[in-house]
Amino acid sequence: MVLCFKPYEFSKSLGFGFIITKLKISIKQQLLNPIILTLRKLIFKQHFAVVGVSPTTNQTINQMNIEKIDIELLSRLTNAAGAPGYEDRIREQIQKEIKDYVDEMSVDNLGNLIALKKGTASDSNTKKVMVDAHMDEIAFMVTHIDDNGFIRFHPLGGFDPKTLTAQRVIIHGKKDMLGVLGTKAIHMMTAEERKKTAELDDYFVDLGLPKEEVEKFVSIGDTITRERDLVEIGNTISTKSLDNRIAVYILVETLKNLEATPFDVYAVFSVQEEVGLRGALVAARNIDPDFAICLDTTVTNDMPSVSPQKRVTELGKGTGIKIIDSQTICDPRMVDFLKATADRESLKWQPEVLPAGGTNTASLQRGGSGSIAGAISIPTRYLHQVTEMVHKDDVLASTRLLMAALETMDKYNWDR
Repeated sequence: MVLCFKPYEFSKSLGFGFIITKLKISIKQQLLNPIILTLRKLIFKQHFAVVGVSPTTNQTINQMNIEKIDIELLSRLTNAAGAPGYEDRIREQIQKEIKDYVDEMSVDNLGNLIALKKGTASDSNTKKVMVDAHMDEIAFMVTHIDDNGFIRFHPLGGFDPKTLTAQRVIIHGKKDMLGVLGTKAIHMMTAEERKKTAELDDYFVDLGLPKEEVEKFVSIGDTITRERDLVEIGNTISTKSLDNRIAVYILVETLKNLEATPFDVYAVFSVQEEVGLRGALVAARNIDPDFAICLDTTVTNDMPSVSPQKRVTELGKGTGIKIIDSQTICDPRMVDFLKATADRESLKWQPEVLPAGGTNTASLQRGGSGSIAGAISIPTRYLHQVTEMVHKDDVLASTRLLMAALETMDKYNWDR
């Protein structure tokens, strides 16, 4: 096997090549990783030499405060209700957390929370960087209350119906009402029904009250969110709505710990991503950023029975750097910049090629006059379930990568 980095002509300019044969994959990876890391750092030097800056001269990143995850903060963020279009509670929670760490804060007509941290560059040279983390969560809306007080609903976002069995929910009416998602018991199912794939219409919400009591507090159009407390399992965190509250957490922590940045940073906590990437598009049109980074979760198919080529990312293997998804082809310059920054900071990362599904990266890229856009993706198991799971190391790596990128974005050669 010959390693050849054609874009940088390493084999010619450095006069070496590597031939490795007859090695098992696991051994091969262990041997190659240090070599690849060294070469990537050399690539990083090429980019930064253009502007006369040593890649070893990096603004101090306040990493001491992000050596561990603030579980209490993350729990507050995941518990705050925020159905698409009804993000008031989670927005208020975020505002409380960041108000002392930003220069300006506003809410647009759609409900996006936009926080500005001003850069140090002179006015004539100031560029705008937009970092987006959508704050809405998949949810439901009440559509009908039957004569027995059982409640039917419409989904707000994508659900796999089979994951709804035996779950608790909260209806946000005149007051919050705890209920369970009910369906026909297996004892009462026919043989044919047992073979049938579950559908959303099979489920209803049971508040344990008669219709007249239900209607005192619940109305058509009220939102319903899922109920599940955060737990730590091994080196991971599991709860509902880590899509996308883990990204909200990362952006909040970044604002709290970020040192001076060369460019103006617009931190956007956007709305209605789960129903069509809506909020970020409006924000991007108004901000018209030069650069944009989306923070969101991504698929990890690192489970039994899934072939390696379909895994997308793996838990504990580092932050994800998006290359492509079904909605976006990330700008190669941003992809290379994030890779080089991660290598310089010795952060574990993995490439993300997502064949199905998309994120606000598409809206950031197309909004305004268009931006140099990419994404930092947090590998997550069991997406859109109440047991979503992230690895603590991946979360910390994602936070550190975002901070490092924002603090050195002016030092990179962005020419095509």
